[in-house]
Amino acid sequence: MTNSPHHTINLHHLAEEAVTEAIGRGLTVATAESLTAGMVAAMLADTPGASGMLQGGVVSYQNAVKADVLGVPRDLLDSVGAVDGRVAEAMAEGARRICGADIGVSTTGVAGPEPHGGKDVGSVYIGLSSAEGSTSYAYSFEGNRPEIRGQACAAALERLLEVLASKGYRA
Repeated sequence: MTNSPHHTINLHHLAEEAVTEAIGRGLTVATAESLTAGMVAAMLADTPGASGMLQGGVVSYQNAVKADVLGVPRDLLDSVGAVDGRVAEAMAEGARRICGADIGVSTTGVAGPEPHGGKDVGSVYIGLSSAEGSTSYAYSFEGNRPEIRGQACAAALERLLEVLASKGYRA
């Protein structure tokens, strides 16, 4: 996936589906973003009707914000770094809690150009949190910094859509 017009259309389409699905189910969403720095929330907010489902979001680029605002345990950050599935889950849980949302979605990873904290460029984790619990998904993307960030945003929207569309999920 690249930063082509098709890529942008795909992001808009995913965001529109997520907004429609959330509103249709009466569910709210909050975001916690590190490497995407607000792209997921911005894509959702760019969709008409988003105010009916988007509660808010936190850009937690620094570990201090992950810990102090989102409640990610400092010992976890100290032991595994920011780019980890458990950190992504804790970020999603924090967003869900502080924004009062039904679902929290988070992004953390390495967009490059250099590896960070022992993690390769393109290493990304998407976290999701709901009343049913929290989970995370690992990705390994390729491309330049904007491409990796765009792919991470798309992956977050896709995973959010899966949770929203899952059968039996209720607020």
